[in-house]
Amino acid sequence: MKVALFGGSFDPVHIEHVRLVRAAIAELGLDKVIVMPSCLAPHKPDGAHTDGKDRLAMCRIAFSGESKVEVSDFELRAGGTSYSYLTCREFARLYPNDERYFLVGADMLGNFFYWREPDDILKHVRLVACRRGGEEVEDLRARFRARFGREFFTLSFHGRAVSSTKLRVALAFGKNPPLPRGVLAYVREHGLYRRPEARALLLEKAERREHSYRVAQLACMRAASLHLPEEKALLAAMLHDCGKYVPLSSPLLRGFTPPRDVPEPVLHQYTGAFLAEHEFGVHDEEILDAIRYHTSGREDMTLLGKLIYLSDLLEEGRSFEGIAALRALFWRDIDECLLEALRHEVEYLRETQGPLYPLTERAFHWYLEHKSE
Repeated sequence: MKVALFGGSFDPVHIEHVRLVRAAIAELGLDKVIVMPSCLAPHKPDGAHTDGKDRLAMCRIAFSGESKVEVSDFELRAGGTSYSYLTCREFARLYPNDERYFLVGADMLGNFFYWREPDDILKHVRLVACRRGGEEVEDLRARFRARFGREFFTLSFHGRAVSSTKLRVALAFGKNPPLPRGVLAYVREHGLYRRPEARALLLEKAERREHSYRVAQLACMRAASLHLPEEKALLAAMLHDCGKYVPLSSPLLRGFTPPRDVPEPVLHQYTGAFLAEHEFGVHDEEILDAIRYHTSGREDMTLLGKLIYLSDLLEEGRSFEGIAALRALFWRDIDECLLEALRHEVEYLRETQGPLYPLTERAFHWYLEHKSE
């Protein structure tokens, strides 16, 4: 018998997971695929965003029509960090006389060299790389052979790139992204991924809500590489413009005192931070600080503050001269990107004789002075 393991967070399970399994069954002639949600993935120190029982239930719904698929709770029952070498040992014990495969995404294959006990994994399974989007793995083949003395198999199937992060953000904003049949209904029924703070979006106009959504997509995608919790990036992005259309006369702003001499385009960052705390119950000062300075910037910003400032400026709905270079820099070096973004803002306002908020100018000079540190 030919049997394969397919593990992951599945947070949430999506259509490309199902398509990948179908392709592996067809191409490898598999008799069984064991889909296994992890408990705590080693490469995700903050853990899954959804409880294991819900991720298990979503997988069972997604693969319910696949006769050769079994959804296993082995890693969830084991608890703790889900190390693949331990799972593969158990897999080999259960299927000692069968051909055993381990399906991994091409993105994970590049990190396989640094996994816990990779040689032990390869004693028990043959690795099968599954490509998505523009991913390629052939440049890893010689390195893999030199390190492990083995080959990995690559499916000819080339799936679409789907980001679980983007799906979570979409669900948090109440959107209906394409998920396997029945999974979206389960998500809605159990209130998964939805944030109560999303009601703040009702204070915004429809176009502004879409802007906040795009900011959250960008911020959450970048947060992982900055080792920032996705939860913080999501909340700060979701609420960053919640004060945009709330007049100072609104009962929602009772007790708010605006700073002196704030230009109108900047004021909403202060009202937004006030509303986030007093109306929507956010008490994390790092999130409030990111909202409070997301338009002007300030000296010595927090990492989350930099992320929200830049995500607001560079989300895909924006367009201005030089934005492509800033977007590329955003993914390479967030501090250098922040300096160049502030430079652009200061120079633009000087050229157009727009109101240059002193906080923005001070921020630019502060980062210019600290550039070499």
